[in-house]
Amino acid sequence: VNRADVFHYEGGIKEFVTYQNHSKEALYQDIIYCEGTKDDVYVEVAMQHNDSYSDNTYGFVNNITTPEGGMHVIGFRNALTKTFNEYARKNKLLKDNESNLSGEDIREGLTAIISVKISDPQFEGQTKQKLGNSEARAAVDNIVSTQLEVFLEQNPMVGKITVEKSVLAQRAREAA
Repeated sequence: VNRADVFHYEGGIKEFVTYQNHSKEALYQDIIYCEGTKDDVYVEVAMQHNDSYSDNTYGFVNNITTPEGGMHVIGFRNALTKTFNEYARKNKLLKDNESNLSGEDIREGLTAIISVKISDPQFEGQTKQKLGNSEARAAVDNIVSTQLEVFLEQNPMVGKITVEKSVLAQRAREAA
Protein backbone atom coordinates (compact mmCIF):
# COMPACT_ATOMS: atom_id res chain seq x y z
CA VAL A 1 0.00 0.00 0.00
CA ASN A 2 1.42 3.38 -0.99
CA ARG A 3 1.24 5.97 1.71
CA ALA A 4 1.98 9.67 1.57
CA ASP A 5 2.32 12.04 4.50
CA VAL A 6 1.02 15.48 3.70
CA PHE A 7 1.72 18.35 6.06
CA HIS A 8 -0.74 21.16 5.74
CA TYR A 9 -0.59 24.09 8.11
CA GLU A 10 -3.70 26.26 8.11
CA GLY A 11 -1.60 29.16 9.40
CA GLY A 12 1.12 28.53 6.84
CA ILE A 13 4.77 28.82 7.82
CA LYS A 14 3.94 30.72 11.03
CA GLU A 15 2.10 27.66 12.28
CA PHE A 16 4.99 25.48 11.11
CA VAL A 17 7.36 27.51 13.33
CA THR A 18 4.97 27.04 16.27
CA TYR A 19 4.93 23.30 15.56
CA GLN A 20 8.75 23.14 15.37
CA ASN A 21 9.00 24.97 18.71
CA HIS A 22 6.29 22.95 20.52
CA SER A 23 8.72 21.18 22.87
CA LYS A 24 10.75 24.32 23.59
CA GLU A 25 10.13 27.51 25.54
CA ALA A 26 9.65 30.49 23.19
CA LEU A 27 11.60 33.60 24.23
CA TYR A 28 8.76 35.85 23.07
CA GLN A 29 5.19 35.18 22.05
CA ASP A 30 5.12 36.64 18.56
CA ILE A 31 6.26 34.84 15.49
CA ILE A 32 8.17 37.34 13.39
CA TYR A 33 6.75 37.26 9.87
CA CYS A 34 8.09 38.95 6.74
CA GLU A 35 6.54 38.73 3.31
CA GLY A 36 6.95 40.45 -0.04
CA THR A 37 8.05 40.25 -3.65
CA LYS A 38 11.23 41.70 -5.12
CA ASP A 39 12.64 41.09 -8.62
CA ASP A 40 9.95 38.45 -9.29
CA VAL A 41 10.94 36.48 -6.17
CA TYR A 42 8.12 35.98 -3.66
CA VAL A 43 9.59 35.79 -0.16
CA GLU A 44 7.95 34.52 3.00
CA VAL A 45 9.84 34.18 6.28
CA ALA A 46 8.64 33.19 9.76
CA MET A 47 10.87 32.94 12.82
CA GLN A 48 10.92 32.77 16.58
CA HIS A 49 13.69 32.29 19.13
CA ASN A 50 13.43 29.68 21.86
CA ASP A 51 15.48 28.67 24.91
CA SER A 52 17.46 25.98 23.06
CA TYR A 53 20.99 26.33 21.71
CA SER A 54 20.43 25.03 18.20
CA ASP A 55 19.75 26.86 14.95
CA ASN A 56 16.80 25.28 13.12
CA THR A 57 16.60 27.09 9.81
CA TYR A 58 14.61 25.46 7.02
CA GLY A 59 14.70 26.64 3.41
CA PHE A 60 12.07 25.98 0.77
CA VAL A 61 11.93 26.84 -2.94
CA ASN A 62 8.54 26.52 -4.64
CA ASN A 63 7.41 24.41 -1.64
CA ILE A 64 10.33 21.98 -2.03
CA THR A 65 12.77 21.69 0.86
CA THR A 66 16.39 22.68 0.27
CA PRO A 67 18.29 20.73 2.96
CA GLU A 68 21.58 22.28 1.86
CA GLY A 69 20.19 25.82 1.98
CA GLY A 70 21.41 28.13 -0.72
CA MET A 71 21.08 31.75 -1.73
CA HIS A 72 17.71 32.33 0.00
CA VAL A 73 19.13 31.13 3.34
CA ILE A 74 22.31 33.21 2.87
CA GLY A 75 20.16 36.30 2.22
CA PHE A 76 18.16 35.58 5.37
CA ARG A 77 21.27 35.15 7.52
CA ASN A 78 22.81 38.37 6.17
CA ALA A 79 19.64 40.32 6.92
CA LEU A 80 19.24 38.81 10.40
CA THR A 81 22.83 39.53 11.45
CA LYS A 82 22.91 43.05 10.01
CA THR A 83 19.50 44.08 11.35
CA PHE A 84 19.99 42.76 14.90
CA ASN A 85 23.44 44.38 15.14
CA GLU A 86 22.09 47.73 13.90
CA TYR A 87 19.19 47.47 16.36
CA ALA A 88 21.53 46.57 19.25
CA ARG A 89 23.83 49.53 18.52
CA LYS A 90 21.01 52.02 17.97
CA ASN A 91 19.36 51.04 21.25
CA LYS A 92 22.62 50.85 23.23
CA LEU A 93 22.22 47.13 23.88
CA LEU A 94 25.78 46.70 22.62
CA LYS A 95 28.42 49.06 23.97
CA ASP A 96 30.72 50.91 21.58
CA ASN A 97 33.70 48.80 22.68
CA GLU A 98 31.84 45.50 22.24
CA SER A 99 32.21 43.62 18.98
CA ASN A 100 29.25 42.93 16.72
CA LEU A 101 27.22 39.82 17.36
CA SER A 102 28.01 36.98 15.00
CA GLY A 103 25.29 35.39 12.92
CA GLU A 104 25.89 32.19 14.87
CA ASP A 105 25.19 33.96 18.17
CA ILE A 106 21.99 35.57 16.86
CA ARG A 107 20.75 32.26 15.42
CA GLU A 108 21.25 30.36 18.68
CA GLY A 109 17.80 29.05 19.63
CA LEU A 110 16.22 30.27 16.39
CA THR A 111 13.58 28.39 14.45
CA ALA A 112 13.13 29.94 11.00
CA ILE A 113 11.39 29.02 7.77
CA ILE A 114 12.55 30.77 4.60
CA SER A 115 10.26 30.10 1.66
CA VAL A 116 10.73 31.58 -1.80
CA LYS A 117 8.72 31.19 -4.98
CA ILE A 118 10.81 31.71 -8.07
CA SER A 119 9.98 31.02 -11.72
CA ASP A 120 13.33 29.61 -12.81
CA PRO A 121 15.08 28.02 -9.83
CA GLN A 122 18.70 26.98 -10.39
CA PHE A 123 19.82 24.19 -8.08
CA GLU A 124 23.44 23.44 -7.29
CA GLY A 125 25.43 20.62 -5.77
CA GLN A 126 25.43 16.91 -6.60
CA THR A 127 22.06 16.35 -4.98
CA LYS A 128 20.44 19.52 -6.37
CA GLN A 129 19.35 20.52 -2.85
CA LYS A 130 20.86 24.00 -2.78
CA LEU A 131 19.40 27.10 -4.46
CA GLY A 132 21.84 29.03 -6.64
CA ASN A 133 19.79 32.06 -7.78
CA SER A 134 21.49 35.24 -6.56
CA GLU A 135 18.28 37.26 -7.01
CA ALA A 136 16.78 35.09 -4.24
CA ARG A 137 19.57 36.17 -1.88
CA ALA A 138 18.99 39.85 -2.66
CA ALA A 139 15.20 39.57 -2.39
CA VAL A 140 15.24 37.77 0.98
CA ASP A 141 17.91 40.11 2.37
CA ASN A 142 15.96 43.20 1.29
CA ILE A 143 12.54 42.09 2.55
CA VAL A 144 13.74 40.65 5.86
CA SER A 145 16.03 43.63 6.62
CA THR A 146 13.26 46.17 6.00
CA GLN A 147 10.43 44.33 7.76
CA LEU A 148 12.49 43.00 10.68
CA GLU A 149 13.73 46.53 11.43
CA VAL A 150 10.13 47.78 11.60
CA PHE A 151 9.08 44.79 13.73
CA LEU A 152 11.87 45.41 16.25
CA GLU A 153 11.02 49.12 16.48
CA GLN A 154 7.41 48.19 17.25
CA ASN A 155 8.33 45.31 19.60
CA PRO A 156 11.34 46.52 21.62
CA MET A 157 11.03 43.71 24.17
CA VAL A 158 11.57 41.12 21.43
CA GLY A 159 14.68 43.00 20.31
CA LYS A 160 16.00 43.30 23.86
CA ILE A 161 15.38 39.63 24.76
CA THR A 162 16.96 38.39 21.53
CA VAL A 163 20.02 40.63 21.79
CA GLU A 164 20.51 39.61 25.45
CA LYS A 165 20.44 35.90 24.51
CA SER A 166 22.84 36.57 21.62
CA VAL A 167 25.27 38.47 23.89
CA LEU A 168 25.25 35.53 26.34
CA ALA A 169 25.98 33.16 23.43
CA GLN A 170 28.82 35.44 22.28
CA ARG A 171 30.37 35.58 25.78
CA ALA A 172 30.11 31.80 26.20
CA ARG A 173 31.77 31.25 22.81
CA GLU A 174 34.56 33.73 23.59
CA ALA A 175 35.12 32.20 27.04
CA ALA A 176 35.45 28.74 25.46
